[in-house]
Amino acid sequence: MEYGSIERELRINATPEVVYEVISSPEHLREWWPDDAELDPVPGATGAVTFGDPASPDAKIEPLTVLEADPPRRFAFRWVYDEGESAAPGNSLLVTFDLVPSGDGTLLRFAETGFRERGWETAVLEEAYLDHVRGWDLFLPRLVTYANRLVTRP
Repeated sequence: MEYGSIERELRINATPEVVYEVISSPEHLREWWPDDAELDPVPGATGAVTFGDPASPDAKIEPLTVLEADPPRRFAFRWVYDEGESAAPGNSLLVTFDLVPSGDGTLLRFAETGFRERGWETAVLEEAYLDHVRGWDLFLPRLVTYANRLVTRP
């Protein structure tokens, strides 16, 4: 296995405008991905996502930096980098969401790249990659369910 990138395509029964809000605004992110999110969805903005109870010392807090915010087409950020560093190729992972209108819905193309570029030893690379595969396989279907629910509310 190469552990280079994670890529998924998802069909969502909501417009790209709705899906863009779901993938870029903290109040929507909290509904399907992290337990807490703080970010301003504009290029260059930094923020963080928190997994677990933010008040707990066991909470996992990941800083992130928004790279691209092009509503309703693309949202991209770097994350998984050491605190105190600026996110850059080689020290972080890049997540991109590309939104393509598809009938009355959206085709979401998701990718997370940069695993090999981190320079991790093989065992660490493999564990990080598989951990992220498991994570996205859990969270991306929740994104679809949440976005679909938003547009079917009475």
